[in-house]
Amino acid sequence: MTSPVNSPDPHGDQGRGGHPGPGGHSGSGGRGPESLEGFDHPDHPDHPGGPGDHRAEQAALKERISADSLTTRRDYLRIVATVSGGLAVGSTVVSAGVLHRHGDGTAGPLKVADRLERGEAVSFDYPGEDDRAMAIRLPDGTLVGYSTVCTHLACGVLWRRDHGTDGDLYCPCHEGQFDSRTGEVTGGPPPRPLPKVVMVEDAQGAVWAVGTARSGESEEAGLCRGLRDRNPALAEAAGCATRKSGK
Repeated sequence: MTSPVNSPDPHGDQGRGGHPGPGGHSGSGGRGPESLEGFDHPDHPDHPGGPGDHRAEQAALKERISADSLTTRRDYLRIVATVSGGLAVGSTVVSAGVLHRHGDGTAGPLKVADRLERGEAVSFDYPGEDDRAMAIRLPDGTLVGYSTVCTHLACGVLWRRDHGTDGDLYCPCHEGQFDSRTGEVTGGPPPRPLPKVVMVEDAQGAVWAVGTARSGESEEAGLCRGLRDRNPALAEAAGCATRKSGK
């Protein structure tokens, strides 16, 4: 079970894949991350089928999403990006290799919690082992994720559940404050919003990190950037080819 991340130590180590961080506990029952690298390789024992089956599943899911007028472009891109990393239609398995990190290496989907209840948060490392991050389930059920490296002087950012309706993200080094819902600066010296970590929830309620958006960049633009790096053809099909970062 996770708990509000509310530690007085701004430099505390945060665990990868839902391990306990500052004031937070693992949301995955102590089992650690489930970054399923290699699952999408045909030789993997749990692979659902050969490359032809995989492409057919991706095409079917993409067609189904496209036909749903209620699917927002951002949600569409989240799913397409995840599919490009090996999501099997009808299952909750997500393999590694979806999105590049901040133009500086690669990171696949990472399971950070088996479940995250309203008003709870979990700390983890993403996209790299030294990149501190946090997923928060706001009181209204909205799932958000952020880098917890302050954009001022890189101190650790904490979530204070009891501050306002959504709580707030707070850097105790120089009293920087960020909006929990948007990551925007609401007080103190930070010059930029917190970079976002794109979160998704599978059918069993598990929470996954699947990509990143730079400071001030929309999730949509971050997902498009990752798709262009990972799979240009799929990015073009998703309408990402001509979209500029941050737009």
